Amino acid sequence: MTCWYEGPLAAFGTGTTGADVETDRIVSAAVVVQDARGSRPRVRRWLVDPGVPVPEGATALHGLTDDHLHRNGRWPSPVMDEVVRALAEQSAAGRPLVVMNAPFDLTLLDRELRRHRASGLDRWFENAPLRVLDPSVLDSHLDRYRKGPRTLTDLCAHYGVELRGTHDAAVDALASLELVRAVGSRFATRMERLSPAELHTLQAGWHAARARGLQAWFARGGAEESGDPAWPMRPGLRAAA
Repeated sequence: MTCWYEGPLAAFGTGTTGADVETDRIVSAAVVVQDARGSRPRVRRWLVDPGVPVPEGATALHGLTDDHLHRNGRWPSPVMDEVVRALAEQSAAGRPLVVMNAPFDLTLLDRELRRHRASGLDRWFENAPLRVLDPSVLDSHLDRYRKGPRTLTDLCAHYGVELRGTHDAAVDALASLELVRAVGSRFATRMERLSPAELHTLQAGWHAARARGLQAWFARGGAEESGDPAWPMRPGLRAAA
């Protein structure tokens, strides 16, 4: 029987104007689908003219300028509809969805849908729930005592996954997909008997425990840093700008 990390997977990635899920915007998105390890991935990309300036720091990360997005990007409303429909299609087909740092990308998509489509992300998955695989959560739990940073670049280097080029949404999504396969293979004795649905539930608990642990660690040092325990999406919504 084929293990989940050898079989069909989809992945989602974004490029954004910044790191605040409540106020920042999506400027690029990609959905990558791979039917089996080593098979040719199918990639769908979107460019968005967000209607707000793209900060220089964000442009330095993903290379997308205001001018380029004005000329080549589309208005956010139809793009967000197409993106969420693409994700719902993968969920309905039974493919787990790989999202690196899921609470960022999925929450930001939810806020964009509410901003431009007056509808949240959850309603699209009432009949076929998302089964999310987050390489950052999996790695943090399975190899919790390893020292050093755990960004996508760091994890790809650690697991021998090629990160092809700059932080393009499709490049990051494909790398995240291959990273989940690598994590699953490395920890096969702990992963192979778990289904994606079981892993989805487990990751929520693992992420919450880690967030609470980090908050307690910061508190002992006198800092007021807080980690959000919600996974794979943060609840609540301030007024969207």
